[in-house]
This record gives sequence, structure tokens and C-alpha cells, in this order.
Amino acid sequence: MIREFINRKGELEFLEERHKNKKFEFFVIYGRRRVGKTELIKHFIRNKLHIYLLCDKSGTKKNVYRFKKKVSEFLGEPIIATNDLEEVFSYLIKRAGKKVIVVFDEFSYLAEKDPAVPSLFQVVCDELLKNKDIFLILCGSSISMMEKGVLSSKSPLYGRKTAHIKLTPIHFKHFNKFFPLNSLEKNIEFYSILDGIPSYLETFSDKKATLENIKEQIWSKEGRLYEEIDFLLREELREPDVYKTILDAIASGKTKVVEIANKSGIKVQDLDKYLKVLIKLGIIKKEIPLTEVKSKKSLYSIKDNLFNFCFLFSEPYKSDLEIRELKNAEEKFKKGFDSFIGRKFEGLIKREVLKKAGIMQIQKAGRQWGKFKGEKGKNTYEIDLVALNDNTKDILFCECKWQEKIDAEKIIKELMEKSGHVSWHNEERKEHFAVFAKSFKKKIKKFENKKVHCFDLKDIGKILRKKGQ
Repeated sequence: MIREFINRKGELEFLEERHKNKKFEFFVIYGRRRVGKTELIKHFIRNKLHIYLLCDKSGTKKNVYRFKKKVSEFLGEPIIATNDLEEVFSYLIKRAGKKVIVVFDEFSYLAEKDPAVPSLFQVVCDELLKNKDIFLILCGSSISMMEKGVLSSKSPLYGRKTAHIKLTPIHFKHFNKFFPLNSLEKNIEFYSILDGIPSYLETFSDKKATLENIKEQIWSKEGRLYEEIDFLLREELREPDVYKTILDAIASGKTKVVEIANKSGIKVQDLDKYLKVLIKLGIIKKEIPLTEVKSKKSLYSIKDNLFNFCFLFSEPYKSDLEIRELKNAEEKFKKGFDSFIGRKFEGLIKREVLKKAGIMQIQKAGRQWGKFKGEKGKNTYEIDLVALNDNTKDILFCECKWQEKIDAEKIIKELMEKSGHVSWHNEERKEHFAVFAKSFKKKIKKFENKKVHCFDLKDIGKILRKKGQ
């Protein structure tokens, strides 16, 4: 469907431009599952001479046989009597006569099953393809395998690729093209659950309420996303149950290593390796206060929106959902969904709104928290977003409130108090203050003679429509 190619214009143009070259091209395309890699490739190879093989886990010998069958079909000739990958490519090159795109999709399946596979492709590239008009694409969903087995300096294929594309989720600014009937508020709800994963976006309908979509696609046994979390963990990890225990701990509000260890029952010294894997997969993230370069204040949270949603509103009630009992999950959803969106709203403002809001030139942005002298239990602070510019010494303090009729004066007063605890070029910095919310009782432009910026959903919509990133 055409919707799946929204926000892929740059990648397609890049592929098309390189396809014009009359020389060997070797592209590596990778990214998390469901992000749209296969659809991008199929869109690119459409109406071009190509051989496309979706690799499976049956091993090298069977996949080479499947590949030579594809070559035979492409050439309209009998299957050659060899199981040697190099000989199959040699046969193709001699008889093709024209530029051919050769795609090995889910290459990670092949390489994970047989560590010698990258070396086989190294020989093919070096001995057969490097001076030929062939466009080779290796595509994979296992990010760790593609980076280690294909892109890293230790891989036999290192230095052979001519380009690589790491496909990322679709930007939120394109959601109105997926869901033209949705309000901005409803699109933010959808984003908070599905992120920008094209395959997930296809499951929700803008003709249905958010909760109705959830019931049909996430809580129903027939729903396309009902088993998605388990599937992804099984595909990517050797100990999926251990990782589920860790994710459950983080989702419950345990954000420090010791807290996660205590909740999950995993020793602190063993936990680090699991956390690193989850970070590598993009499922969780590790944060430190923005103004600190090195810090022992690390906090962990679930980065992947669907994982986060499911570990809050689905996984704890999986036994109920198995017998189609939705009451407990629905009660938790109604109590906690707005709070859940609030954190995703912060991330959305940081990634797609803040730099285009016109307040200051931003070099980096993130959360800020810490302690100050005072009564224990009342001596901590947290600021939703802080943005910095080291060159100009500008600093922006922001609060993001997923609420209606916000009292801007109250929020700004508290924000200014908290800003005093942030140590960063205190004597020379230029301070800015902003609040992002659904709506305000009354917007203000100044507070205590300091300029203030108030953005409601209408303002945010205008910012998102601005050109540029």
C-alpha cells in the first residue's frame, strides 16, 4: 500500500540514484522488525531486473539451492548442478547481460545459522562482483547481527559495502497521512502505542476510537499485535523469559539498576549484560541528566512504545486476555493511559517539535534531574526537558503536560524554582522557559519579567507542519 512509503522518499531517491551507476553496488539495509525494509526494497526493485530471495532458517545449503532456482527462473534456463554460491553467481553474471539487482532479504537468518556465510559473500564480492554491473542488497532485521556480521571492522565483509541504510520509524509529522480522519490529539494517542512502525500503523483505524483499536488489535487473541511482544523477544533473544522479567520490572517503575535487580530477582552483576542487549535492540534506553557528562544517576526506561504499552496494560493481564476477559486491563487503561501518554508526549516534543519551535538554536536536549540541599525526601527535582547551546550559552527549561486547561503561571513558577538547581554556566547563561500542553486556562508571555512560551496542541500542530526537521 502507498501509505507504507510515507517518509521514505530520501531512501528511495538514494537507491535510484546509485542504481544509475554502471558499476558494482553493495548496499546493506537493516533496521528493527516491521519498520518497512522489505516494502522499501520491493518498491525500489519494481519494474527493474531483479532476483529477490527471502532467506529462511533452513541453512546455507538449502538457501543456496533456493537462490539458484531463482537464478534459473530469472534466466529461463535449467537449474545448474552446483551448490556453490560462487559458481551460482558466476553463472548469473555470464548469462544476465544486463544490470541485475540481487536481494538477500533476512540475510541475518542465513548468517546466524552459519558463521561462514559472510566469508562466502566476501569471496563473491572480491572475485566476481567488484567490477561488474551488479546491485547487491543484503537486508536484515537482527540489528546486532547486521552490525557485527556485516558492518563491523571484524567482519569478512568489512570495506566491501558501497552504502548502508539503517531504516528508522516514520516521523510523527507524517501520521496525518496515515490517519487523515484523526485529530492531532488522537494521533498522539496512536503514536504513544505504535510509534512510527509502518506495520503497526496498518493495524489501527482512524474510524475507530483508540480503545476500540486496542481491544481489537492488542487485547484480542485474533489481533495482529496480540503476540507481537513474545514473537520479537523469541526472534531476537536466547532467554526471552529473563528479558520479560527485566522489562516487567522497568515498566513497574523500577528505573535504577539495584531496583531492577531486586524486582526481577537477577543479580546486579549479571543484569548489565541483559540491559546492554535491550538497549542495543532499541527496546529500552539509559539516560543520565542532560548537563552531566559522566554520572552515576543513570535511569532506565522502556523506549519502544508498543513494548512499553504492553508491559503496562497487556502483559499483567495476559491470563485474563487469554479467556477474553478485558475488565482488569480496561480499568488499568482508563486510570493510567493519560499518564502513559505524558511521557511519550515529552519524547515527541523533544524529537520533532523543540528544534522547530523558534525559541533558540538547540544543540542537545533531554531530561534533567538531581538533588539539592534540603530535607530528605523533599530535596529532589526533575525537569521534563532541558535544551542547551554550548556556543551561545542559551538554556531552555520545558515542562510537558498532557492535560487540559493548564495553569501556566503555576507551572512556570515551579519551573523557574527548579531551574535554579541546574548547574550549567550559571553566571553567563541566557535562560528560556516553555510549557507544552493540550490547552491552557490562559497563556502567558511573561512571568517575573522573564519571557515565557506557551504551546497548546494547535500551536504544536503548526510547528509540525513547518518544513525541515
